Amino acid sequence: MIFLLLLGVPCGLAHLYLWKRLVRDTTRSGRGRTLGTVAVVVMFLVLLGGLVGSRALGPDVAAVLAWPGYLWLAMVLYLTLLLLVLEVPRAVLNRRLRPVRTPAEVTVPAGPEEPVADDVAPAPEPAGGEPADPGRRLFIARSLAVAGGVVATGVVGYGVTQAMGGPVVKRVPIALGKLAPAFDGFRIAVVSDIHLGPLLGRSHTERVVNTINGLRPDLVAIVGDLVDGTVEELGEAAAPLRDLVSPHGSFFVTGNHEHFSGAQPWLAELTRLGVHPLRNELLAVTRGGAAFDLAGVNDVTGRSYGDGPDMEKALERHDTSTPVVLLAHQPVQAVQAAKLGVDLQLSGHTHGGQMWPFNYAVTLQQPVVSGLAEVDGMPVYVSNGAGFWGPPVRVGAPPDVTLVELRTA
Repeated sequence: MIFLLLLGVPCGLAHLYLWKRLVRDTTRSGRGRTLGTVAVVVMFLVLLGGLVGSRALGPDVAAVLAWPGYLWLAMVLYLTLLLLVLEVPRAVLNRRLRPVRTPAEVTVPAGPEEPVADDVAPAPEPAGGEPADPGRRLFIARSLAVAGGVVATGVVGYGVTQAMGGPVVKRVPIALGKLAPAFDGFRIAVVSDIHLGPLLGRSHTERVVNTINGLRPDLVAIVGDLVDGTVEELGEAAAPLRDLVSPHGSFFVTGNHEHFSGAQPWLAELTRLGVHPLRNELLAVTRGGAAFDLAGVNDVTGRSYGDGPDMEKALERHDTSTPVVLLAHQPVQAVQAAKLGVDLQLSGHTHGGQMWPFNYAVTLQQPVVSGLAEVDGMPVYVSNGAGFWGPPVRVGAPPDVTLVELRTA
């Protein structure tokens, strides 16, 4: 119910606005307006069905509802933004027209006493603030509605190709001051937010695994939000993770969606697949007689489930003469990590904003939205994620798999 209120109320208000601009303003009263009103109500219900179905119904039913529901959610976003921008030209074009003053009608004087007629007084403007030509208002409303619809469809269509396409491969070198020469060039494949669920299944996992294996990493880090569903629903979709290949293994930390989906069964399933969960713990990665520490902490959402992060516990065995790389789902955890002397944090969660302009909203909650940055002097790398949540649309934030290459300073 809270979820529906947080998203359903704004969507309801957006649909009301769209009804005014796309139905009321573009139709005359009658059958056309009735049909348009019914269409807006139906699409709002379809959107709610997609939101509820992805969480409350079985995967088959959820997939049927999710495609139209989530695609329409993306359309609502961009239609609303575009029509709001078009309010300015709408106001200009619909401004009240001043009637044109006609030239004076001049009569030939019959005698010296007859005056020449003065200018004809302007015709009175229509009462009630209506434009001089109601048909002009209708034409403008329809033209702007069509323009907004065409552009929104193009943006969403492009976003679908980005979201459903293969992840972009990024290579990011990061220098660590205490890194031993034996680890210079050590490669960590970072992937987050795969989001297996109603719209992404086994073929998506296979594509991600093939991309990672093609990079020939030394270690694989999956930093949360692997799934949106239970092991029973999505176990087969996650199965290709067993094919990940790296000399130093594959590791996982929980994201918020694991806790929504049942974290404990998934941790057991990932262990069975050869992906090792790091749950507020640390291990030493060794090569050529040298070592660095790899730590992982639970997601902050786990606090509501009695399974929250404990960074002090994770770092209690850390040898401060060597660097420590922390896996933490949310970038906001970097604030505490920097205080505890972590050398590098690898995160996800933000999706890079997923759909512009949400990247600006993410900055209100997270210190880093995408890519490599610093938090209190500590480098933090944030992946855009390899999947998506909600609409199968990405605009300005393509999915990615990143190869972090550790370098000596």
